[in-house]
Amino acid sequence: MTNPDSALSARLLTGVGVGPGDPDLVTVKAVRVLRAADVVFVPVLADGPEGPGRAEATVRAHLDGDTIRAIPFALSDRGGRTAERLSAWDEAARAVVAAFEDGAERIAFATIGDPNIYSTFSYLAQTVRELMPSVAVETVPGITAMQDLAARSGTVLAEGREVLALFPMTAGLDAYERALDSFDTVVAYKGGRFLPEMLAAVDKAGRRPETVFGAALGLPDEVVGPVVDLDPDTLGAAPYLSTVITTARRRERGGAL
Repeated sequence: MTNPDSALSARLLTGVGVGPGDPDLVTVKAVRVLRAADVVFVPVLADGPEGPGRAEATVRAHLDGDTIRAIPFALSDRGGRTAERLSAWDEAARAVVAAFEDGAERIAFATIGDPNIYSTFSYLAQTVRELMPSVAVETVPGITAMQDLAARSGTVLAEGREVLALFPMTAGLDAYERALDSFDTVVAYKGGRFLPEMLAAVDKAGRRPETVFGAALGLPDEVVGPVVDLDPDTLGAAPYLSTVITTARRRERGGAL
């Protein structure tokens, strides 16, 4: 006789990091988990353009489309914990629960970057657990934008005793200035619309020569390079998902040991 509790415990939701957008940077484990899933959810803008988003396009490079389902998220909402975001998280969680109730045992949610770093997956997982406590939750790490930009720009993120800070520009420009004054290397995410003000803060700290910029990493419209070499018009039109890295000033080999 089958124990009904065993069927419930078999349900697994996995947040899968698929990297910054380059399909070549999806890990072997991520591909294996995506292919083994009964359903693969990908987040899309509720009011965004037609066509696959970055996460979906990355997944489709490795997976046939039969198991892929788009799930609307308030990805363009920059207002904090808004009613729109709360509603989107609830709707997304209900879609996942419905898929489990329809018979799925393994569900994956593909997220750009890493599911444990500024990802929508944490909100989804929390809500699914509230609606269906028997669901187990796991994550598969993904390559982050800061790692990809460091590689593409030839930037060493940290050496020896240097301290690295990962900073979301949603925390504000004043806090960003304090980070530049306090840490050896500062990586700033989600700063496209603040880029002129960010570069002014970098200049104020005297750190422009050690600063690189990246956007659309691994995609046809990729922009990567030291900010001192980039066209001001390009920087002025930076997308929201931009990354800025300011490293420590290194004068000699092993100087931070």
